Amino acid sequence: MTDYLKLIKRPCYLQFDKNQMTNLQISMTKEILLTNRLGGFCSTTVLGCNIRKYNGLLVVPVPRLDDESHVLLSSLDETVIQHGAEFNLGIHKFQGENYSPKGHKYIVKFEWDKVPVVIYRVGGVILQKEIVFMANDQRVMIRYTLLDAHSATTLRLRPFLAFRSVREFTRRNNNYNGGYEPVAGGVKMCMYHGYPELYMQTSKKSTFKYVPDWYLGFDYPRERERGYSSNEDLFTPGYFEMPIKKGESIVFSAGLSEMKCLAMKRNMEREIETKDSMSGFYNCLVRSAHQFHIEKNNQHYIKAGYPWFKCRARDFFIAMPGLTLYIGEQTKFERYMETASTALRQWMDDGGVDVEVYEVHQPDVMLWAMWSLQQYAKFTSLEYCYHKYGKLINRIMEFIMSGKHPNLFVHDNGLLYTNGHDVTISWMNSVSDGKPIIPRSGYLVEFNALWYHAICFWSEMLNVTKHKAKADFYQGFSVKVRESFRKVFINRFGYLYDYVDGDNVSWDVRPNMVFAIALHFTPLTREEQKSVLDTCTRELLTTKGLRSLTPKSGAYNPIYEGPNWKRDYAYHQGTAWPWMAGFYLEAYMRIYRRSGLTFIENQMIGFEDEMKFHALGSIPELFDGNPPFHGRGAISFAINVAGILRALRLLDDYEKE
Repeated sequence: MTDYLKLIKRPCYLQFDKNQMTNLQISMTKEILLTNRLGGFCSTTVLGCNIRKYNGLLVVPVPRLDDESHVLLSSLDETVIQHGAEFNLGIHKFQGENYSPKGHKYIVKFEWDKVPVVIYRVGGVILQKEIVFMANDQRVMIRYTLLDAHSATTLRLRPFLAFRSVREFTRRNNNYNGGYEPVAGGVKMCMYHGYPELYMQTSKKSTFKYVPDWYLGFDYPRERERGYSSNEDLFTPGYFEMPIKKGESIVFSAGLSEMKCLAMKRNMEREIETKDSMSGFYNCLVRSAHQFHIEKNNQHYIKAGYPWFKCRARDFFIAMPGLTLYIGEQTKFERYMETASTALRQWMDDGGVDVEVYEVHQPDVMLWAMWSLQQYAKFTSLEYCYHKYGKLINRIMEFIMSGKHPNLFVHDNGLLYTNGHDVTISWMNSVSDGKPIIPRSGYLVEFNALWYHAICFWSEMLNVTKHKAKADFYQGFSVKVRESFRKVFINRFGYLYDYVDGDNVSWDVRPNMVFAIALHFTPLTREEQKSVLDTCTRELLTTKGLRSLTPKSGAYNPIYEGPNWKRDYAYHQGTAWPWMAGFYLEAYMRIYRRSGLTFIENQMIGFEDEMKFHALGSIPELFDGNPPFHGRGAISFAINVAGILRALRLLDDYEKE
């Protein structure tokens, strides 16, 4: 077998052949996502053709401007030149379903183990491209290796620049600075005031030909599908050109600082060695878990999702155990919790938070914090958890019990009441004209399931750590909450009301009831748990998660597409959410134990299929509630990845039993 055949036939978990890559209906749906700990990322399709305004090879925060990410380097076109003939390997979509150039026809394979690799063939030329995003530097590096060539070959690299927020578009204008300054191995540029300088360099001496120009009408179909503007103009300052020999590698670097040319190859190789392998379903999810990690000013954050989410408190606590403890990374949990607990303490002190954790004021955040800490105790011990976080837990419980939270009240029956008529208070937070689309208010089922769980957890911890009087108080209080929960939420049809607010009772079959059977401490009997589980299985379960509303409801709206208002009305009215499936599967295994293993394994297959769509190796934000269950929203979502990792670990634990 020739070296070329060995190259394209070598096995890889994430790989696509020539037929898949040249079929735009297939390849344009697959995106790569590379991130670093500084909040920067690289995102495009496997073809290198951008399909959304958030795509770009170098997307970084610019704190001096705002708290958004900004696209500096949008894309980079490669051209192979032999005997004066030019073969452009790039591809861009323009208005009117026009693609130019059409370099995808030269792709013979895409694969991804540690880094994304694209292999092109142009006649006798075989060129390999590898992309690396530096973990601790705002820099993308692309290595080109000429695997085969029968005559002299020249490589040309043309950058396309945006210099704009991910929420905006670049338009041709007269206010830009198109000039450049030479640096070692390349040039540096800054198109607009307030932006950092962009350094573009090559490891091999190259000729930079300054040919400034605007390319007009780049089209991003994902934006058009979401009801937004979908086209922009990009500036190119010119191109780099250099000879490349058979067997030679050349590295292109784009970053916010200058890099020594002689160090580029070595630095890139070292970076590749540190990357997680994408050699299987579990490994892909672990790598995805690491991608949500942001480190800033010695604080550690979990980004809620890519490409547009920030660090949200609720998502932080829900995702934290799955992204750390369930993959054997206790130290990382503790680092995250240090930041999260700072946000909680500051908010309880005076309502102000100076760490970059958003929405700490939401009434269920403290309840999720308690669940997250209970998960930590599960992997360490109650004594150790008390030693490390006992003061925080005590303060949270006293804060809630004393009614200090502005929208979380302990009623005489022991249940938590919250006002959600005019503001969103739960994870079902879609709005229209500033008002909740689903005005969940009063006694919310998941709030009170989490509350009962928190009380029992704290009581158990106090008992183990010899605080008997306090433990007895919370133990007695848990009995009241348990009886009130059962009285308020259980209905005659065997499932749980979604919320109860006086005479206003929600009969909607929604997945929020699953927490009452999934959490370690449940107020329900085994028979009641099974009845709730059966309802979730019968009406809400899909291969991609739990539906946010039963199809039997007249408000069922399962397809998340179209303009913003239309998507808002579908967001929690039938779409399927993978993170909820993580809790469902936990409840299923608790009830059926070993007899449920085959069912759980089959459910995991539905998620493994998603490794080759959206952001490769990750799980998107949500799915349509009806077949074929298209993935929608953010291409990589932290609580979804965390939920599936938890389910996989629990499945493994039950199999070992």
